[in-house]
Amino acid sequence: MTILLEWLSAGLLLAGAGFYLAGTLGLLRFPDVYARLHALTKADNLGLGLLALGLALQAESLALALKILLIWPLVLAASAVVSFAIARRAHELGIAPVGQEEEQP
Repeated sequence: MTILLEWLSAGLLLAGAGFYLAGTLGLLRFPDVYARLHALTKADNLGLGLLALGLALQAESLALALKILLIWPLVLAASAVVSFAIARRAHELGIAPVGQEEEQP
C-alpha cells in the first residue's frame, strides 16, 4: 500500500509540475494581458491542486495533510482577486484584447 501511495503522489507531483510549465508557457506566448492571465490562473491553480494532493499523500498526519490542502482554496481566492484587479486596471488603461481593438476616431 505504501508503494502505491508513493507512486500516486509522484504522479500527482509530476502532473502538477506539468501544469505549472503549461501556465508559464502561456504567460510567455499568449498575445495580450487577458489571455496571459487566463492561462496563468487556470493552469497554475490546477497545478497547485495536484501538488497539494501529492504532498498531502506524503504527510505524516491527517492534520498536516489538511493544512496542506487548505492552502489550495486560499490561493484560489487570492489569485481570483489579483487577476481581477490586473484585468480591471488593464481595461481602465484602455488595453483591449487582441482582435477587439477599437477604431481610433
